[in-house]
Amino acid sequence: MAAPEIPKKQKAVIYDQPGTISTKVVELDVPEPGNGEVLINLTHSGVCHSDYGVMTNTWAVLPAPTQAGQVGGHEGVGKVVALGPGTESSGLKIGDRVGIKWVSSACGNCGPCFAGADGVCFNQKISGYYTPGTFQQYALGPANYVTPIPDGVSSAEAAPMLCAGVTVYAALKRSNARPGQWVVISGAGGGLGHIAVQIASRGMGLRVIGIDHGSKAELVRSSGAEHFVDITQFPKDDQGAALKARVHELADGLGAHAVVVCTAANAAYAQALPMLRFNGTVVCVGVPEHEPQPIASATPGSMILQHQTVTGSAVGSRIEAIETLNFLKRGIIKTHYRMEKMDKLTEVFQEMAEGKLQGRVVLDLS
Repeated sequence: MAAPEIPKKQKAVIYDQPGTISTKVVELDVPEPGNGEVLINLTHSGVCHSDYGVMTNTWAVLPAPTQAGQVGGHEGVGKVVALGPGTESSGLKIGDRVGIKWVSSACGNCGPCFAGADGVCFNQKISGYYTPGTFQQYALGPANYVTPIPDGVSSAEAAPMLCAGVTVYAALKRSNARPGQWVVISGAGGGLGHIAVQIASRGMGLRVIGIDHGSKAELVRSSGAEHFVDITQFPKDDQGAALKARVHELADGLGAHAVVVCTAANAAYAQALPMLRFNGTVVCVGVPEHEPQPIASATPGSMILQHQTVTGSAVGSRIEAIETLNFLKRGIIKTHYRMEKMDKLTEVFQEMAEGKLQGRVVLDLS
């Protein structure tokens, strides 16, 4: 395929006032690929709650404040339009569709990379945080780490799989829940949660109890949850006792085999451990904002007596991203999303802050 004509300038969305909910569409130079890099003409990018945390500087886990002018985004899909030197062995060619994830590059030489855990590479670069992200029309990616997008799936649907999809898939695997067992998805109607419900119920044979705001009940049930629990119907001052009782009642009277916390709310973490049965696992996925809070109920005594486990799960590996996209290609999962233009991003983040978003928003970068 002949190389397309590449413009000198492009549209991009930056965080113009980090620490606040504010973005701005600007014109930037189109970069040139360096050694081992490809240039990608991005057409779609998902919008993630992680982008919100980066923009507002509310993630204490990040080492430094976000810089003004940062191009955000880490769920980008587009076509390769230029190959830099040293990419001959990558197998990529002009016109191939590829994606950029939260971890935009991994070193391949550290302990996690050698163990197949490149999602926690010690030398990783994060897309949209000090590395230009996917809220732009042209972006660079390492030829040996961009994610191939399979034929038969739309770029808009594929984009959220590059963070939301692979993140919850990896988390469900870390839960060690087996087919036929009960898993609670906390934040089940959100961008991560509704995909987690689908992968768990339709892809892994798990029985799902979805927990979220009552307005998201239809989405959670249609995604495959066997039961929906409206969190707004439970008291906030009983240390989660009523919620625990309800989940245990639904899960054979014993509690869930696993709880995957997809929301960033500290309250969800406080409620998680009591919902487990013996030998159960809580998987921490959503990163709470501001000062981190401990899981109130995770006392050594209760965990010892019940043989319970608390584990964390960041984004998945490169191979898990490919496996997640194959779930999409096979029709096992489907992204519930709406499309927006680049100039609507501030409004999208405002909805996110107010907890009103259902599913995912995907930006049309044209």
